[in-house]
Amino acid sequence: MHSESAVVFITGAGKRVGAALARDLHRRGYAIAVHYRNAKPEAEALAAELNTARADSCLLLQADLDQPAQRDALIPDIIAHYGRLDVLINNASSFLPTPIGEATDRHWDELFDSNARAPFFLSQAAAPYLRERHGCIVNIADIFGQVPKPLHTVYCMAKAALIMMTRSLALELAPDVRVNAIAPGAILWPETGKPDAEKDAIVKATPLARMGDVDDICQTAVWLIEQAAFTTGQVIAVDGGRLLR
Repeated sequence: MHSESAVVFITGAGKRVGAALARDLHRRGYAIAVHYRNAKPEAEALAAELNTARADSCLLLQADLDQPAQRDALIPDIIAHYGRLDVLINNASSFLPTPIGEATDRHWDELFDSNARAPFFLSQAAAPYLRERHGCIVNIADIFGQVPKPLHTVYCMAKAALIMMTRSLALELAPDVRVNAIAPGAILWPETGKPDAEKDAIVKATPLARMGDVDDICQTAVWLIEQAAFTTGQVIAVDGGRLLR
């Protein structure tokens, strides 16, 4: 895929991995549609940065993906602005513990809406435009969609659903649209913090014996978008080998 004038839509791109993806792909010549929910200051600063570097190269979109009307307006807004869509990156994600005995329907809805339902309906809405461009979908999954994380059953279930969606849509949208997923391991610590002992245990459980970096996710996404022309329905673990243990 040639990046010049191509449009990438990234959900949850106001900060963290989503913002890193936006900056990396923008440097490569893509126009970026940046979605955010609550990270307004960060998202506005990112859009200003990208549009200063290259005029009209970033469209800023606010929406609560839990709300169907807001979610369903996103793809039409991108098409109205740019007239095309080449890549959808389903990155937005809620993450919270749901210990048995404490999980609620609200927890279920929050985790499944962001990690499974919104990616599916955004993919469905984007599919006709991606077909036109022979584009692709990249879903940001998690290694815990394939192995369980203690006290996070509902989150793991939601990411497992995203992985199955990746495989199923890869079949349904072939041959015109490729659909793949990236399953990160320890890339960024939670914003709420994590005790040093837990950090040390995670690094110790990683065969490469270190944390990953957002650049590792960006490099994998670029490969899937630009170079992996014969790859679809795959889940690429970017986890330092952690899934092996």
